[in-house]
Amino acid sequence: MSEYLVELININKTFKKGPAVINVLNNFNLGVEKGQFISIVGPSGVGKSALLHIIGGLERPDSGIVNFEGRGVYKQKNAGLDSYRNNEVGFVFQFHYLLNDFTAIENVMMPAMIGKFSKNEAGKRAAEILEKVGMSDRESHYPMELSGGEQQRVAVARALMNNPKLLLADEPTGNLDKKNSYGVFELFKKLNEEGVTVILVTHDEHLSGLSDKEIKLEKV
Repeated sequence: MSEYLVELININKTFKKGPAVINVLNNFNLGVEKGQFISIVGPSGVGKSALLHIIGGLERPDSGIVNFEGRGVYKQKNAGLDSYRNNEVGFVFQFHYLLNDFTAIENVMMPAMIGKFSKNEAGKRAAEILEKVGMSDRESHYPMELSGGEQQRVAVARALMNNPKLLLADEPTGNLDKKNSYGVFELFKKLNEEGVTVILVTHDEHLSGLSDKEIKLEKV
């Protein structure tokens, strides 16, 4: 088995913008060990989000290999890729994407309801995770009744619902003030210390400097 939890080999990715072809990743290589906390920094347009999407099974590279625990992510059929996205990887984005018609605990339960948990099992686990992220007293509140920092904590809880080995976070503090940004970052650090591998995209150089390893992307 590979020494890496995630391994990217010679990844290439381009986007079309009108008649122009923009190359954002050119023969990019990366190895992420289990339990690492890696931050990805760089100016806009260098492929930071694209890189997370490629790792997370959301977007195929033009060429190259993406391995997870030594297995090719994009060599799987659609069902296998769906299982990878829902069970092995948790996603946190800049916007929380919580469903306004559902309470915090109902939002957290969603990934498990798609998966193999019964409603009772999902509810019990969601309550446990909300307690872990410091939101047990807000589980019956709707997203619009929560602060920005609280909304993002619920989004983190939802990402953890199926006990993923890898947590991908794309500018998770981008819409938060300094106090809430540090609170959410400390939550990621805590989860990492408990064994979750974290890959975080951020523009905050101070926060990125607190990770185990910083990857700086530059324009190709």
